[in-house]
Amino acid sequence: MTKRQDKVTGCLLLSSFAAAIGSFQYGYNIGVINAPQRIVEGFYNETWIGRYNEPINQETLLSLWALSVAIFPVGGMLGSFGVEALATRLGRRNGMWVNNLLAFLAAILMGFTKIASSIEMLIVGRFIIGLHCGLVTGLVPMYLGEISPISLRGAIGSIHQLSIVVGILIAQILGLEWLMGSEKMWPLLCGFTAFPSLLQVFLLYFSVHSPRFLLINLSKKNEANKVLLQLRGVVDVETELKEMLEEQRAMQQEEHVSIPRLICMPSMRQALIISLLVHASQQLSGINAVFYYSTAIFLKAGIQEPVYATIGVGLINVAFVVISLFLVERTGRKTLLFIGVAGMCLCSTIMAISLKLVEHINWMGYVSMVAIFGFVALFEIGPGPIPWFLAAELFNQSARPSALALAGFSNWTFNFLVGMCFPTVEEHLGPYVFFIFSGLLLFFCFFTYHKVPETKGKSFDEISAGFLLKRIPGTQLEVSNDVQALQSDSQV
Repeated sequence: MTKRQDKVTGCLLLSSFAAAIGSFQYGYNIGVINAPQRIVEGFYNETWIGRYNEPINQETLLSLWALSVAIFPVGGMLGSFGVEALATRLGRRNGMWVNNLLAFLAAILMGFTKIASSIEMLIVGRFIIGLHCGLVTGLVPMYLGEISPISLRGAIGSIHQLSIVVGILIAQILGLEWLMGSEKMWPLLCGFTAFPSLLQVFLLYFSVHSPRFLLINLSKKNEANKVLLQLRGVVDVETELKEMLEEQRAMQQEEHVSIPRLICMPSMRQALIISLLVHASQQLSGINAVFYYSTAIFLKAGIQEPVYATIGVGLINVAFVVISLFLVERTGRKTLLFIGVAGMCLCSTIMAISLKLVEHINWMGYVSMVAIFGFVALFEIGPGPIPWFLAAELFNQSARPSALALAGFSNWTFNFLVGMCFPTVEEHLGPYVFFIFSGLLLFFCFFTYHKVPETKGKSFDEISAGFLLKRIPGTQLEVSNDVQALQSDSQV
């Protein structure tokens, strides 16, 4: 791949930005429910009194609030299974386009929940926007990876995570009581999600289809060539077309790789395990415990204005994703992932100790605040952005939609478990809960060092062939004729 093919063009920027609006939706709906928690709980109580002529009891209120938070990742878990169907049947761009119907429906339900005095509308709306975001977390990284040149694939892939953290930050800012986090405005805060969808529908119309989908899946070589010329801004894209044609020839000798088939394929088992575990590490790091419950954590640390400290976390989020975007193609995926996980392990340990001692030593509140900021910064250096596009890099075209569906399911499942279990476990263990995250992060340090491959500067074909050339301990891999052909092609 020559340097002149690796420049950033207007077409690449527009298409990447249009796709990343979906990622913004994911981040926005993670953060939007945090700031107005007490006001929403007040609405639940008022609605309960209107129905049953008595205040809601505390246990029921806590259960309804936990459901309102946790139903979002439940929707994401289910939505992730639709990635393979949408990406294969409609294509990556059209799949994102159609997905916005779910966002519009969710916005209507959440925006009118107070007028209708309906707790159920808010919860169902959160579930539907979760379905939307579950599809987003598969479709967007796949599309970004397939429109990017090799030397920019990590940077362009990081745009997904950048948009997520920008979404979280915007939700935190709009959630301030003097903006949209008030008793009157909070339904509009939740319904605001319709506006990014309108913008995405408009911009996707001017964006290109994935050239890999056009050529490898639809055999439309001329259209793929035209799209590549737009994306790369050069007159010669034969090298990239040749690589796609080689992958298409290998695919034609294989059956479609569905989710059940992918799970049962020994030749792809190692790549699948790595994808599932790097996504699990993202959630089991404890990052969403900080995002979902940051305001409560800062209150326990003795911070007088926790909402502004939470916004500070959002700003650090954005700043360090931008830093990662510039580092990922220089330093490599594996190095940044390892540094991030190891640093988070240290910060999580400091967090547990400082939050425990803050009752006796006042200045420990500031130590815990610094530890939280460091925890978030290190997350965005590696464990935040890298799993999304690393999972897309580890598989060839036929397996990629199914692989990203399973990786997304892993991510959403552990997102749900952390969101549901953290409040209860924290109630029993207090600050010591972060020692659990420290232990998990230590395990992922060893896993990253020993098992995660470096994919920087390699084509999809080279990465896939690299896995097929390896023997997985404890399994017997039979390399078929089409796999041997794929290896030969990647050596040419």
